[in-house]
Amino acid sequence: MHGVELHGAVLDRLGESIASGTRPPGTVLTLAGLEEELGASRTLVREVVRVLESMGLVESRRRVGVTVLPPESWNPFDPRLIRWRLGGPGRAAQLLALTELRSAIEPVAARLAAVRAGDDERARLAGLASRLRELGEAGRGTDPEYLAVDTAYHRLLLEASGNPMLAALRDVVAEVLSGRTSLGLMPADPEPAALAHHEATAAAVLAGDPAAAEEHARAVVSEVLGGVQPPPDGR
Repeated sequence: MHGVELHGAVLDRLGESIASGTRPPGTVLTLAGLEEELGASRTLVREVVRVLESMGLVESRRRVGVTVLPPESWNPFDPRLIRWRLGGPGRAAQLLALTELRSAIEPVAARLAAVRAGDDERARLAGLASRLRELGEAGRGTDPEYLAVDTAYHRLLLEASGNPMLAALRDVVAEVLSGRTSLGLMPADPEPAALAHHEATAAAVLAGDPAAAEEHARAVVSEVLGGVQPPPDGR
């Protein structure tokens, strides 16, 4: 395993154990202990701990060790943390929270894109929506290409908003889409209405119609939200 791959593997292993609660807040770790447990060099362990510190998951202090911090200190928008949480026991709650975030930002991004997007962005969004329909109608909703096109579509929608704060969330949305697929929540035959609303959103952006763009983008995320909402009785 190359250095970069080893770094990623060790980071994922330690990060997942914290995100899943296997190492609860307040747990104190030592570099020597981690070195032995993870089978990694002291240098690599230090690098991984620094990354986790930058994400707010741990705090390293001399003569104390590495302390796991509570979730309130974590950076919830870090794509790596999102991926770890979606792979852990709290995946349902994480997916719901992320989908609620999408429902708040994507309709606004679509409205802004209809006003601010460049001609090339408008054309590319329409092309991606058309390809999504082709793949969906061919029963390829679980294919890697469908995920790639869907991700490109939603990333572009946020970028085309012209708002750097919204555009900065594109990797978050990408992890949500990837998580839905890996959790088996994407059907091979996507809902025809969802495909239609993707196309209608893109068409509204292309036409410069902000109200219609927002309306159809909201319909897209509302359909997704309905699929991850827990039943009213909580079961």
